[in-house]
Amino acid sequence: MYGNELYIGCDDAALSFKEELKAFLKAKGYDVEDVGIHALGDPRTYPEIAAKMATLIAADGYARRGILICGTGIGMAMAANKFPGIRAAQVHDSFSAERAALSNDANVITMGARVIGVELGKKLALEWLQREFKPGPSSVKIEAIKNIEQSNFK
Repeated sequence: MYGNELYIGCDDAALSFKEELKAFLKAKGYDVEDVGIHALGDPRTYPEIAAKMATLIAADGYARRGILICGTGIGMAMAANKFPGIRAAQVHDSFSAERAALSNDANVITMGARVIGVELGKKLALEWLQREFKPGPSSVKIEAIKNIEQSNFK
């Protein structure tokens, strides 16, 4: 369903983490588009970066996924999930990264640069990117999420 193209973004708490993860993913063959920030001192906050990514994912017809990184990963997930069609999941271990893909069909993952190290972040990104949601027992739950979303985003 998803290709090798994805977005990545961060706030000022996670710039070096993002840069290292971006280089790693590019070396693994992913086409990574950076939505910011690009330098320390950039005044944009995590909600602005999450909004930019969510808007781009929607404009692409939800064909691309994204990775957002802030200090904890919590704020990015909260902000990204305010947009229709975005299912952002905070990941912090192998099981959460796996389930974000297989059970929740997350099209965005978030990570906390102050919570996990960049080496774990690389592992989690690959665990998520290399898995794909398949219809099954979780499908009814994903549809329920979509129904809630449709009711709340009128």
